[in-house]
Amino acid sequence: MEINAATLDWLLEGDLAVVWQVQRDLLDEPEIIVESTRQRLNDEGWSARFLSLQDPGGTWAGGLYSPKWQSTTYTLLTLRRLGLPPDHPAAHKGCQQLLEGGFMPDGGIHYTRNPKIQHSETCITGMVLSILAYFRYPDGRQHTIAKHLLGQQMGDGGWNCRSYRGDTHSSFHTTISVLEGLWEYEKTFGQNHPIASARARGHQFLWQHRLYRSHRTGEIVDPKFTKLTFPPRWRYDLLRVLDYFQDCRAPHDARMEEGIQLLRAKRSKDGTWPLNAGMSGRFFFHMEKAGRPSRMNTLRALRALRWWDQITTISP
Repeated sequence: MEINAATLDWLLEGDLAVVWQVQRDLLDEPEIIVESTRQRLNDEGWSARFLSLQDPGGTWAGGLYSPKWQSTTYTLLTLRRLGLPPDHPAAHKGCQQLLEGGFMPDGGIHYTRNPKIQHSETCITGMVLSILAYFRYPDGRQHTIAKHLLGQQMGDGGWNCRSYRGDTHSSFHTTISVLEGLWEYEKTFGQNHPIASARARGHQFLWQHRLYRSHRTGEIVDPKFTKLTFPPRWRYDLLRVLDYFQDCRAPHDARMEEGIQLLRAKRSKDGTWPLNAGMSGRFFFHMEKAGRPSRMNTLRALRALRWWDQITTISP
């Protein structure tokens, strides 16, 4: 993927959360330079602004999962995507609140005030595992959570948070949240054969759907899947899944080609990708303006395309 100098310069003028990832993923800078920039996230830019909004008790907006999108879950998800250093004490304080406030008897996570509900919520469990594993929170219940998610995988290879209600087809939203959680778990604790196998089956589910199409009709399942938002929060979209695939260096599959070409087509003439409008809700602040060129989306698109273009062997 060719990256012009003007686009790189523009990216490097952005928030430090963008800059350190550009240095790592697009410029292949030495690790000492990358980490030096990354450490500044503790005190500067978007990440520092989010950190300053933490409540004294360790939560954000006084809640674990709501209000959306200010709660502890969604703030820590955003800080994970920005690349806050994993050992940050504020993040660990938030992780403690998430784990203590949501760990369920079945081994997963749920945030509910109804004492009759004893089952976990699979989307939330996947998202929280991604947070706990990324920030390397020292608690053995992470292993229990990962094992719980393995037990929730459906016959078609994906996951669905409504399976307990009788749903038999996996959800794109749930599947990507679980895949990200299991991948962060493997990055932290090392390769795990049952988890790697489960993730491979999850990949097949997404590839069977060509990333966003019905396997029955071929129609786009939801037009929002092709929109470029940041942060994605719980919602599935094309750029989110391609960024996941490039991060785990998934094998190339021909059924991703259409999505790759769609991502290329969304590139503006100036070499950037836009930020489409996201979900409505409460926000501490907007990192970028909808309808304008997005540094976060441009970074993520460029590294996904770079990954794709670097490997020419595609599985049939």
